[in-house]
Amino acid sequence: MACATRRHWRAARRPSSRTSRTTCTRLTGTSSSELERLSNLVGKPSENHPLHNSGLLSLDPVQDKTPLYSQLLQAYKWSNKLQYHAGLASGLLNQQSLKRSANQMGVSAKRRPKAQPTTLVLPPQYVDDVISRIDRMFPEMSIHLSRPNGTSAMLLVTLGKVLKVIVVMRSLFIDRTIVKGYNENVHTEDGKLDIWSKSNYQVFQKVTDHATTALLHYQLPQMPDVVVRSFMTWLRSYIKLFQAPCQRCGKFLQDGLPPTWRDFRTLEAFHDTCRQ
Repeated sequence: MACATRRHWRAARRPSSRTSRTTCTRLTGTSSSELERLSNLVGKPSENHPLHNSGLLSLDPVQDKTPLYSQLLQAYKWSNKLQYHAGLASGLLNQQSLKRSANQMGVSAKRRPKAQPTTLVLPPQYVDDVISRIDRMFPEMSIHLSRPNGTSAMLLVTLGKVLKVIVVMRSLFIDRTIVKGYNENVHTEDGKLDIWSKSNYQVFQKVTDHATTALLHYQLPQMPDVVVRSFMTWLRSYIKLFQAPCQRCGKFLQDGLPPTWRDFRTLEAFHDTCRQ
């Protein structure tokens, strides 16, 4: 009796094979339909414009948020059109250049004017006369001219008791300027002008930078004497370096420095930060 009861209890616990097959069919059918639905959302890559690995971007189902692939296609089409039209234009231009060079080669060579050479060498006497006239123009400024290296002149300009300027010239063209304080040494140990060492004071270092900028501003190769005269006129405006206030802020000192900038046209004084 006990054995029959156990067999009946085990048979009741075993699921039937028919029930298992039905459950598996339902699950498989549900998964297959979901898989087909998701696969339909995936787009196919374009075969007309293969872009190698970038073509995988077309598989992105969210095209509205990331339209990168469509933009790549537009750029690809545009670059192809650009290359095509550039090739056509290059062919036309090459044909026109060959015709023009064949027909006008001899004529253009005869009609082309020769470039006039610009000489940078002027007689030393002429340079001395120009410097002498400039020296007489400004009583507050004394100019001493020397030629330690042959024909190239070097000027030692003393502006009152404010500053000294070493001007290195090539003929009548200014190559380099160095501004130092009135009490600073401007000579080397052998008595020559020191054209390399800068001033020990920041204010005169600033003026040296501004003087270099002025050399770039005053450029007139056809009339070098006017350039030198204009530069000396601009340099003379520093006679009141420590007395003139800034024309913008009205202060005498800013960050411990006086107005070191002088306008090239009006010669008005400005701080380096106020001139802009």
